[in-house]
Amino acid sequence: MKIAFFVNDVMTEQAGYSTTRLAMAATNRGHQSWLIGADDFDCDVDNKVHALAYSAPKKKYSTTASYLGDIQSKRVVRENIVVDDLDILMLRNDPSTDTGYRSWAQTVGITFGQVALQKGVVVVNDPRSLQIATNKMYFQMFPEEVRPKTLISQNQKDIKAFIKDMGGNAVLKPLQGSGGSGVFLVNIEDTSNLNQMIESLTQDGYIIVQEYLPTAAEGDTRLFVMNGKPLRYRGKYAAFRRVRSGDDMRSNIHAGGKLRQAEIGPSHLRLAEIVRPKLVQDGMFLVGLDIVGDKLMEINVFSPGGLGSAQKFEKVDFSLAVLDALERKTGYMNEYHRNFSNKEIASL
Repeated sequence: MKIAFFVNDVMTEQAGYSTTRLAMAATNRGHQSWLIGADDFDCDVDNKVHALAYSAPKKKYSTTASYLGDIQSKRVVRENIVVDDLDILMLRNDPSTDTGYRSWAQTVGITFGQVALQKGVVVVNDPRSLQIATNKMYFQMFPEEVRPKTLISQNQKDIKAFIKDMGGNAVLKPLQGSGGSGVFLVNIEDTSNLNQMIESLTQDGYIIVQEYLPTAAEGDTRLFVMNGKPLRYRGKYAAFRRVRSGDDMRSNIHAGGKLRQAEIGPSHLRLAEIVRPKLVQDGMFLVGLDIVGDKLMEINVFSPGGLGSAQKFEKVDFSLAVLDALERKTGYMNEYHRNFSNKEIASL
């Protein structure tokens, strides 16, 4: 199998990233595996998409650190590959981290992914759906029963009215962005900084105002969903919990949150089942559901991370399950000698 993983920048990837785990697993199985960054593509005069890609020189690695060390070595020989000839192109970049002078890089994977899709490459997640999901508005397209009450606006009067309707407690965050950046908690006991919060966020565009869920104090659960179903391998769910640290309301790991083992119960599975039809319809092969209580806070469709964290608690290498699924998809394509739609691919 020929498989490439698209990332923001190969040289900024880290050993703990889920993408690194997936790429190493593919290499260890003997597949032709590459990493491609946002500035590595070319669309040549032959009307084919090429990429100056990174591949590891060895076939077996015991740690992601050694694998990535070889990939990022100054001695590594980059290979000019034809993206059209790939079996799988996995889009694993995070557009929200490419801002400012690199804003051009936010949609590179989507753009070249759509071209590869037309050439018969299996592209996951579906770049056409990812284009719609470049901001958190995509989340509003899922059934209302799974989402907290939400307002998306720039109007200060409407925002204040919504917060009042929510009893004075709400969460404010930018429509664009991820990882807990620019997230504020409005507390009925202290609204002195509300104007400053709104002004700060609206400077960069629309903001999301959500009802505050008291169960958020207990943290959130990241549950991976693959092919529309909770990712389960050897009887274990690919999931973990994140709990906040101190007074910080955010449970994101780089915001100071702590990792804990997750216990997946009926409410988690119910939420996954409700969103399953749309995820399959949109060709979302691998996503991360962020769950607080009985509500979804976010659906990460670009580069859901934490497979290593789930492995740490469950003692199961979930990257192998993902690779198994990708191999099955390639097998179906070869067996039936036709290109499946991404909707079909997401459910195979």
